[in-house]
Amino acid sequence: MKILIVGGGGREHAIAWKLAKSPKVEKMYCAPGNAGIAEVAECVNIGVMEFDKLVAFAKEHEIDLTVVAPDDPLAAGAVDAFEAAGLRAFGPRANAAILEGSKAFSKDLMKKYGIPTAAYETFNDPEKALAYLETAKMPIVLKADGLALGKGVLICKDLEEAKAGVKTLMMDKQFGSAGDEIVIEEFMTGREVSVLSFVDGKTIKIMTSAQDHKRAKDGDQGLNTGGMGASKLSYSYIKIVSYLF
Repeated sequence: MKILIVGGGGREHAIAWKLAKSPKVEKMYCAPGNAGIAEVAECVNIGVMEFDKLVAFAKEHEIDLTVVAPDDPLAAGAVDAFEAAGLRAFGPRANAAILEGSKAFSKDLMKKYGIPTAAYETFNDPEKALAYLETAKMPIVLKADGLALGKGVLICKDLEEAKAGVKTLMMDKQFGSAGDEIVIEEFMTGREVSVLSFVDGKTIKIMTSAQDHKRAKDGDQGLNTGGMGASKLSYSYIKIVSYLF
């Protein structure tokens, strides 16, 4: 098989490293790739949002499968573009990627179908968000609705921090249009567990559970980052997660 991976970060490096071990893969490309990926695949100077160029490359090089990894092109419809051209692509279409692309949409979906989630309110007007905070319980969590490279979440310990957070997200536009709408969410404590699955619309294959390390500084005292690694959970937590699913 000839494989094209779209992306150029650590996630794509891990995917390329693993796919390179498959005896079915005869040639692998990555657009745009990085120095690490170049050790196992041929890097191509095409940006992740240049769908027309990516599709043209896949056709020209007779790519059998394209793996689209980054959030932004997935939410913008990269997989849709490949499928419209009659090409096979791994990743969610835009109408499914919105679960990652919009926190407000995801929260509303969970509420609609009775999926347990922290209490929340959404706002597209900063003045209304500030007014809501006046009577809200602290600490509280502010989330930019759109994609912000995993950094658009602010955990605010008091009203002053929360007001500053609204200004950062909605007025100063630190994360651009991702902060046009925000989710203000109940603060919850405990250990975070991530459970990812491979799905095709009919079949679900659950991966092992993991714990993401997001916050900078020792003792989780800093701001959220895009992720600084993940670890496998202890056996007792795995048993709990297995029971839930």
